[in-house]
Amino acid sequence: MIKAILIDDEEKARILLSKMLHEVAPEVQILADCGDLPNGIKAIRKHKPDLVFLDIEMPGHSGLEILDFFNDDEINFSIIFVTAYNQYAIRALKMSAVDYLLKPVDSIELEEAIQRFRRLEKRNELNYAVLKGNIHHNLSNKIAVPSGNEIRFIKFDEIVYLKADSSYTELFFANGEKLLVSRTLRNFEEVLNAEAGFFRCQKSYIVNISYISNFVKSDGGYLIMRNDAKIPTSPEKSGELLELIKMIKR
Repeated sequence: MIKAILIDDEEKARILLSKMLHEVAPEVQILADCGDLPNGIKAIRKHKPDLVFLDIEMPGHSGLEILDFFNDDEINFSIIFVTAYNQYAIRALKMSAVDYLLKPVDSIELEEAIQRFRRLEKRNELNYAVLKGNIHHNLSNKIAVPSGNEIRFIKFDEIVYLKADSSYTELFFANGEKLLVSRTLRNFEEVLNAEAGFFRCQKSYIVNISYISNFVKSDGGYLIMRNDAKIPTSPEKSGELLELIKMIKR
């Protein structure tokens, strides 16, 4: 059995989620459902659940504040955040590789989230540390990424490009430094998008558009960055990149 707690200020939402869990994951035992974060904190300390379904947008306290009530070594439960919108929060969640569900909750996505939980069991403490860092820092031009046993805060304009390396990503900086991060390129793509001035020009590369020096059409197409790095582009991405550059110039 998976011991779980629901925390959501909407009673109907808690009832609906409870019914959905009963249908798609009967092995989930709901020990408590709470209408606010303070009572949710008490329930967690009392019942010591394996899994917490936590609404982000609640009166008085945001669900993201849960991390402020526990030390890192006390978070021995997994969290699946539930949210109706809050793009800021979603961005932090994606970068931290923490599970979340969008309201209205879809039964298939809920089942998949439970399956992921069963595969991964307890989350790495570092994921929540990264999440806390992303929440408490200005993310308009900065991301928090794990680096060994530390959290590193990186400004967008320090990054020239990123390269996929299996389940890792290597970051290349304007000062010549490199950093290997235990996140997939997909995780970074969801944060470092066109809005932030980045573009995935090929399956293994994301580039900072402001660092592009030349676009060469020969040899299948490739970019020359300001640090002289040559980055391949896929044919289907070349036209998209040119349109994006034109839009930015306007």
